[in-house]
Amino acid sequence: MHLFCSFLGSYMLVNSSQHAVGHRAQLLLQTLSENDTHCVQFSYFLYSRDGHSPGALRAYVRVNGGPLGSPVWNTSGSHAKQWHQVELAVSTFWPNEYQVQTPSLSRRGYIAIDDIMVLNYPCYKAPHFSRLGDEEVNAGQNATFQCVAAGRASEAEQFLLEVSGLVVELWNHRRFVVSFQLDGVLRTDQDLYRCVTQSPRGSGVSNFAELVVKVPPSPIAPPQLLRGGSTYLIIQLNTNSILGDGPIIRKEIEYRANQSPWSEVHGVNMVTYKLWHLDPDTEYHISVLLTRPGEGGTGPPGPPLVSRTKCAEPMRALRGLAATDIQSRQLSLQWENLAFNLTRCHTYSVSLCYRYTTAGGGGGHNTTVRECLAVEHNASRFTLRDLPPYHGLHVRLSLANPEGKKEGREVTFQTEEDIPGGIAPESLTFTPLDDMIFLKWEEPVEPNGLINQYEISYQSIESSDPGINVPGPRRTVSKLKNETYHMFSNLHPGTTYLISVRARTIKGFGQTALTEITTNISAPTFDYGDMPSPLSETESTITVLLRPAQGRGAPVSTYQVVIEEETVKKVKRELGLQECFPLPMSHGEAQARGTPHYYTAELPPSSLPEASPFTVGDNHTYNGYWNSPLDPRKSYLVYFQAMSNFRGESRINCIRIARKVNEASSLLGGSPRHQCGRKGSPYHTGQLHPAVRVADLLQHINQMKTAEGYGFKQEYEVRGHTRQHRQVKLHPLLGDPNSDYINANYIDVRPKQETLYDFWRMVWQENCFSIVMITKLVEVGRVKCCKYWPDDSEMYGDIQITLLKTETLAEYTVRTFRGYSTKHEVRQFHFTSWPEHGVPYHATGLLAFIRRVKASTPPDAGPVVVHCSVGAGRTGCYIVLDVMLDMAECEGVVDIYNCVKTLCSRRINMIQTEEQYIFIHDAILEACLCGETAILVNEFAVTYKEMLRVDSQSNSSQLREEFQTLNSVTPHLDVEECSIALLPRNREKNRSMDVLPPDRALAFLVTTEGESNNYINAALADSFHRQAAFIVSPHPLPGTTADFWRLVFDYGCTAVVMLNQLNQSNSAWPCVQYWPEPGLQQYGPMEVEFLSMSADEDVITRLFRVKNVTRLQEGQLVVCQFQFLRWSAYRDVPDSKKAFLNLLAQVHKWQRECGEGRTVVHCLNGGGRSGTLCACNILLEMIQYQNMVDIFYAVKTLRNCKPNMVESLDQYRFCYDLVLEYLDCFEGR
Repeated sequence: MHLFCSFLGSYMLVNSSQHAVGHRAQLLLQTLSENDTHCVQFSYFLYSRDGHSPGALRAYVRVNGGPLGSPVWNTSGSHAKQWHQVELAVSTFWPNEYQVQTPSLSRRGYIAIDDIMVLNYPCYKAPHFSRLGDEEVNAGQNATFQCVAAGRASEAEQFLLEVSGLVVELWNHRRFVVSFQLDGVLRTDQDLYRCVTQSPRGSGVSNFAELVVKVPPSPIAPPQLLRGGSTYLIIQLNTNSILGDGPIIRKEIEYRANQSPWSEVHGVNMVTYKLWHLDPDTEYHISVLLTRPGEGGTGPPGPPLVSRTKCAEPMRALRGLAATDIQSRQLSLQWENLAFNLTRCHTYSVSLCYRYTTAGGGGGHNTTVRECLAVEHNASRFTLRDLPPYHGLHVRLSLANPEGKKEGREVTFQTEEDIPGGIAPESLTFTPLDDMIFLKWEEPVEPNGLINQYEISYQSIESSDPGINVPGPRRTVSKLKNETYHMFSNLHPGTTYLISVRARTIKGFGQTALTEITTNISAPTFDYGDMPSPLSETESTITVLLRPAQGRGAPVSTYQVVIEEETVKKVKRELGLQECFPLPMSHGEAQARGTPHYYTAELPPSSLPEASPFTVGDNHTYNGYWNSPLDPRKSYLVYFQAMSNFRGESRINCIRIARKVNEASSLLGGSPRHQCGRKGSPYHTGQLHPAVRVADLLQHINQMKTAEGYGFKQEYEVRGHTRQHRQVKLHPLLGDPNSDYINANYIDVRPKQETLYDFWRMVWQENCFSIVMITKLVEVGRVKCCKYWPDDSEMYGDIQITLLKTETLAEYTVRTFRGYSTKHEVRQFHFTSWPEHGVPYHATGLLAFIRRVKASTPPDAGPVVVHCSVGAGRTGCYIVLDVMLDMAECEGVVDIYNCVKTLCSRRINMIQTEEQYIFIHDAILEACLCGETAILVNEFAVTYKEMLRVDSQSNSSQLREEFQTLNSVTPHLDVEECSIALLPRNREKNRSMDVLPPDRALAFLVTTEGESNNYINAALADSFHRQAAFIVSPHPLPGTTADFWRLVFDYGCTAVVMLNQLNQSNSAWPCVQYWPEPGLQQYGPMEVEFLSMSADEDVITRLFRVKNVTRLQEGQLVVCQFQFLRWSAYRDVPDSKKAFLNLLAQVHKWQRECGEGRTVVHCLNGGGRSGTLCACNILLEMIQYQNMVDIFYAVKTLRNCKPNMVESLDQYRFCYDLVLEYLDCFEGR
C-alpha cells in the first residue's frame, strides 16, 4: 500500500512494498498544541487499479499520547482518480496536545493524502466544538454530555460521542448543540468522552471530558441498639466505616416491622436516634441510609439491625363478659375477641377467675371458694363446670403479659337451681310422745336452690298394740319452705313409724332422709262420761261399777282401786288435771305415814273382761291390799286406776268414779262440777255472808245491784277495818341488821329505786317464778312505779338480772328474766290495760291475763309476787279474782265477801272502792258464764267436730249454745255511751243510727277542715298483739269522704280493707267511690294520688299517696287499699275461705313491710263483715303467738268496743271454719 502525504505544500511518497503483507501503514502528523480555534485541512486520493476497494481512510486524533479511540473521520471505496479535500476541526487547546494519525488497512490500492495544512482560522466546512466539560454523576443515574458546535451542519453531518449518534438541535444558522445521555451509568462507565462530527467534508473533534461515576455511600456495619422499651428503640447509627463515595450530606434511618411491606424513613442529625411510637413486642429491621451530593446520591441501606421491642402492659381489661348458657352446674361465657392492640404482647395469658360463697354446714361460718382458670390463646369462650347450683358467681377476666395485668370488672351470674341434696340424717331430731311425734330437721347442706317445699312421709311398720294393723298406709304431708319441723298427730301409741323427709326445689325432690321413731305408750283410757252414780252405798261401803280400760300402745297390766280422804285433798294448780297414784300404798302404810290415799284393791286385767260391780270397803284382800271398811264420819273420793307396762316404760291413768260424803257434808251441797278440790279456804265463811252457788250468781248480782236496803254499797262498807301482819322477812345481809325488812307480805307495793335490790332478793329468796304488775310506769303524769327491770342486763346489788325475751300483746306484756341460776327463770306479767281511773270497762282481758299467769307458773314455784302502785286496790282485785276462779271451778261456789274481808285482814285497803268490789262480781260472773273456751291447735279439729254435733234431746249444738252465750254477755250500748255520735251535728255522718260507735272507742279526727268537727263513725279495736291496730268504719258517705281520708292520714293507716262492693243494691245509702282512679284528687285538706293497681280473682290492690296540703311538713303516707271481691252482697260469709285467707295474707305482708301502720276495715255498716275480718286476724295471731285458738275470746273482745262485730251465727261459725282451713293448709304444707 502506498500512502502519499503532502504537508504545507510538499508531499512524500512512501513505498510500503517492503513491509510484510498485512502490516498497516500509518501517517502520523506532528504533535500539535494550539491556543485558539484552528482547522486541519488535507486532500486525499483513493484508487484501486483492479477495481477493488482500496480500503478505508480513517483519521484518528490522539490526545496527550492517549489511546487512539474511535476514528473521527473515515471514508472508503474508490473515488476514481480524483483528489478530495477534508477539514478536521479539533477543539483541543493548550496545554493539552494532540496528534492526527491515519493508519491504512491491508487492502490493495492507492491512498494518498496531500495538502495538509493547519489553518489559524475555523474550518469552513467542519464545525468547531466549544469546550466539553467534565461530568460527575452517581452510579445508576443518567449522565449527559452537551456538545455545542459552531458552523454549518450539513444534512450528511453525523455527530458522535465516541460511537453514539444523535439528532442535531439547531440553535441558529451558525450554532447548534447536541446532547448525549448515558442511562444508568455504573462505575465501569467512568472514562474520558469527547464529541465528534463526521461528514464527507470532514470532522469536528472536541476535547476529552471526564465522566466521573460516584458510588452512593452505605454503612459497612449495622446500627447498634443502645436500649429499648415497649414503644421505642434507641440506636447508635454506627456510620464511621462506609462503602461508596463521600461526602455524606444526609443520614437517615429506615425501619419496618418484620413481614411488613411498608417502611418508614426518618432523617437523623445526631449519632444516636430514638424511634418512637413503635408497636410493643414487635421485631423491627432498622437500617441506615447515607446520602452524598447529587441526584441518586442515597446509597442502599446498610446491614439491618434486627431488634424486638419489649411487651407493654395490656391496653385494658377484656370487655363484653356475658353468659351464653346458664345451667345448674355449669356456666358458658363469652367475651370480646382478643386483638394485639389489647394484649400488646405475643406472650400473654387470659385467666377466668370466679368466686362464690357456700354456707357453712351445721351453723358454721360461710366459706368463699375462689378459683382461676387459664384460657386458651385467642379463645373468647369458656365453660365453667362443676359449679354449685343456685349460687351467685362473681366472675372477672384477667389479661396478663410479662409487663403487667389488667383485671376486668366483676360480673355476677347465678347458676340455675337443681334438685336439692339430701337432708343429713344426723340433723333429724325428734321428740316422741304417745300419740304425737315432733320432728325437726335442718335444711339440706346443699339446698341447690330455693327450697319451696318439704315432703314428709310416714308409715307405721311395727306396733306393740295387737289392735294396730301394720304396716299401715303411707301418708304424705307437705310443709312450707320455712317449716323445718312437723308435729305428727293422731298416731298410735307404742308404734314404730318409718319417716322420710325430702326437700324440693323447682327442679324436683332431692334424696330422702329416713328414720324410724317409736311413739311412747299412752296411759289406758276409760269409758266413763261424767262421774257415775254409785250402784249402792252403806255407812262403810260404796259399790261402784268398774269398766275395763282400753290399752293404748300396750295392754293394761293391772288395775287399782284407790281411796282418798276428801278433807285433805291437795289443791291442783292446773284446772282439770287429775293426779294419779303411781306409788303403791296399802291402808296400813297410809295410816302410818299420814298419807291421805291408799290402794284398797289391785285387780288383774283378766278379772275385768267387762264392766263389773265392785264394793269398796268389803273387808276383803285383793292381791295383798286390804279393802278396809270406810269410816262413816269421813268423806272419801273413789278412784279407779289402770296401768300399762311395756319395755320398762309405764303409763298410768285414773278417774274419779265415786264420792262418798258424810252426813254433814251432804247437807252443805252436792259435788263440784270439776274433779278438783281445796285443802280448805284460807278464810271462814260467815253465817251472815254465806258462799253463793255459781248457778245462783247471776240472780245474786242482779239483786245486789237493784236492792234498795242492802246492796253492794252496804256490803262493801261493813267489810270491817283490819290491820297488816305477816310481812315477808328477808335473810339479813352481813353487817346490816336492818336489811331483813321489805314492805311486802307477798302482796307487794311498787318497788322504789332504793329497794330494787331488796325486791330481787325477795324474788329469789322465796323462789318466785311469776311477778304480776298491774300498773303502768307513769299514769296521768305521775310516776306510779320505777322501772325495776333491765332492757338487757343489769346488776342490782350482787344480783345480775338479764332480760331474755319480751312478748308484747294488746293488753299485757310478758318479760322473761334470768338471775342467779340459769335454770331459774322469772316471768313478769305486766297488765297494761287497767285504766288510769276506775276499773276496766270489761273483764275479758284481765280474765285471760289471770289464766295465762296461772298456766305459766310451775306447780313447784314459790308464791306469785303481785304489785300495783301501792299494793292495794288493783292488786286486791287480782288476788280475789284468782282465788274465786279456783273456788268456782273446784267447789261450784264463790265467796267474794269473806275472801275480801280475809285479804284486808292481812293488808289494809286491799279493795279500795265500791267500784272495784262490784267489778270483781261482774268479772267472776263473766268467767262462770263463759267458761274456758281456748282450744289447743292440735285438738282443734276434733273439738270443733264435737261442737258441731247436734244433741238429740236439746236439738242444739255446743257451737250454737256458745254463740247464744256470747250474745248474752255482749254489753248493750246505752244512749249515754254513744252521746257524741248522737249529737245533731253528727247525725248526717252516720250511715245508720242503729250502728253507732261508743264514745270510749271513737277515733277522733286531728286534722282540721274549716268548720267541720272531729267526729267520724269509726271505732278503734285491738288486735291480739297490739292496741288500736284496727279502725272499723262503715263505707264512707258522699259527705264523709274527706273525713275518711283525714282519718287515714291522722292515724297513720297504711292499709284499707274494703269488704263491700260499690253501689250495693241492699244499701239505703249509695256506696260511692271514695278514691281517684287514675290521677290525683283533693278531698278537703287531703290530696290523694293514685299510684298503681293490680288484681287477681280475689282481691284488687290499689296504691295511693296521701298528704295534707295544708301541712306539707307532716310528710306523706303511702296507703294500700285491698278490695275483696269474693263476698256477695246477700251473704253473711265470704264465698271462699281460701280467698279470705289470701286477703289476710296480703294485708299481713303489706303491713309487715310498712311497720306499725294501722288498718282501716270497712264494710256496709262497719260491723258484721268488718268484725269477722278482725276476729280472723286475731285468731291467726293467736295461733302464731300461743299455738291455741279462742274464738269466743276474740269476738268477745271486739264486741266489748262495738257490739255489732260478728253479727250472725254464720259469721261466728265462719271464724271456726277459717281456722280449720288455715290449719289444714298449714298441715298440708
